[in-house]
Amino acid sequence: MMVEASDKLVEFRNVSKVYGEGIASFQALSGVDFSIRKGEFVAVMGPSGSGKSTTMNLIGCLDSLTSGSYLFGGVQVENLDRDQRAMLRRGYLGFVFQGFNLLRRTSARENVELPLLYRGESASVRAEKAMRALADVGLAGWEDHTSAELSGGQQQRVAIARAIVTEPMLLLADEPTGNLDSKRGHEIMELICRLNKDRGITVAMVTHEANMAAYAHRTIHFLDGKVEKEVSGVDASHGGKG
Repeated sequence: MMVEASDKLVEFRNVSKVYGEGIASFQALSGVDFSIRKGEFVAVMGPSGSGKSTTMNLIGCLDSLTSGSYLFGGVQVENLDRDQRAMLRRGYLGFVFQGFNLLRRTSARENVELPLLYRGESASVRAEKAMRALADVGLAGWEDHTSAELSGGQQQRVAIARAIVTEPMLLLADEPTGNLDSKRGHEIMELICRLNKDRGITVAMVTHEANMAAYAHRTIHFLDGKVEKEVSGVDASHGGKG
């Protein structure tokens, strides 16, 4: 699939998501409208059950909406079949999770290579791109260490390298600092800001920490399955500090 040259990378139009049927049904999202521009860094906040995680799953093509429309680069995602959605995930999206999701007895380089392996790229190309991605996140020289030998902050850097090794248009980060102490959390946020600014990677991040959301250009607040408000933030290079 090919995305269009559009200023809006992500657009939700009256999106609703219902889980289950009948009296057991639960409406996770109800008539949600928002967009994320190319190159923007957006934080998503809200209490448990507000719909923020459902929204991220829909953006990441890990779930499908019940009604409404989701456009990625002008392409209507709800009209894509399973293989096309998988192609969108592999070709345009990068994922970073709170729990790192690394193979503990596998080297940092091999962890970063995994998305390229799924793409069918050669061993030499995988190794070259993985080494470059690890250098980009400040882990040059750590390529052969297993995740069990790395600190939490270093493990999250490996996870970010794995997410950017495919050169995605959009980085989806789900509580990326949730398992880190304050100092390491701010280091990770500064890294994400640098990737956003220097490489132009659009970022959408779920967080419950206001000081981490302050790094974003804009914060979308969810409540009861709807967008409660949107708040513009300070410049990412100064957010979350002081």
